[in-house]
Amino acid sequence: MRRRSLLLAALPAGLVTLAGCGDDSSGSKTGDSPSPSASATSAAPPPKIVDGPLPAITAGKKFGEKPTVAKGSGDPSKDIAVRTVIAGGGRTVAENDFVQAHYLGQIWNTGKVFDNSYDRGTPLLIQLAQGGVIDGWRYALEGKKTGSRIETAVPPTWGYGKDGNSQAGIKGTDTLVFVIDIQETFNATSSAKGEKVGRSDAALPTVGTNTDGKEPSVKVPGGAPPKKLVSAYVLEGDGPAVKKDQTVLVQMVGVVWKGGKKFESTYARKSLNQFSLAQMEQVLKGVTQGLTGKKVGSRVLLVVPPDLGYGDTPPAGDAIKKDSTLVFSVDILAAM
Repeated sequence: MRRRSLLLAALPAGLVTLAGCGDDSSGSKTGDSPSPSASATSAAPPPKIVDGPLPAITAGKKFGEKPTVAKGSGDPSKDIAVRTVIAGGGRTVAENDFVQAHYLGQIWNTGKVFDNSYDRGTPLLIQLAQGGVIDGWRYALEGKKTGSRIETAVPPTWGYGKDGNSQAGIKGTDTLVFVIDIQETFNATSSAKGEKVGRSDAALPTVGTNTDGKEPSVKVPGGAPPKKLVSAYVLEGDGPAVKKDQTVLVQMVGVVWKGGKKFESTYARKSLNQFSLAQMEQVLKGVTQGLTGKKVGSRVLLVVPPDLGYGDTPPAGDAIKKDSTLVFSVDILAAM
């Protein structure tokens, strides 16, 4: 059984979300714009993948441009139709990866666009896991490469099912057409790729600078911990600065300053952490404050004093005691 993140388990119920499951990570709730998320695990059988029919893309034909897609002609396939419009040369997408992508979705019969991320200016970040996204996306994107534009037609069985999605005006008989620009894919072997930043303060922990996807070492020095929050680059990325209202996708290691006992490791669990910084602030102010303003693609050392950590109310278990100073190595893989 896969271990649960102690860090995320400490969040209040309902605060741990996948982008697209209640929050599309662009600041818009799904009540405002639907996303291709699935609220429950699908029981649909694996589909057959076919290469058509698919409607033509008539405008916005470059990768990253908002496409215009013709209305479907005739009856759609009862299987999932997929074609690669633009072939990318990046990493291959696999089941359970987190995918960052721009997309447009419309209804086959009417050509009505029910959602798109291009107008919001923020791509979707969602996990291709059963129950986390409609099955049509899981099957259409698996094996494709980043930098690719994919067009797919998804029958109801692998879309929103017989109930449809009334919020989006999708009926239970509607086949959906998506154009998806796959920007990035992330998994348990992902790593920050920034430039090394030299530090000479022997009073602070040292963090490994490896970028091979393996867990970096975190070594805590002897002596008393700092009383104020420490947030310092280990590897400085070149992405945009993280904002407090964003959701981040991270690799991370957490240890207690006193004794160096590890209480958190996405590497050991082989499962990335994704959380809203605004929501995390309710539990660990130091994590939110320390990551806000740091660049995507960076590895960051955080030393979180008790007043910005768990204080006198640590999570259940014996790893973290009352008034513990916490040390984190955090790889910021994406922020939406």
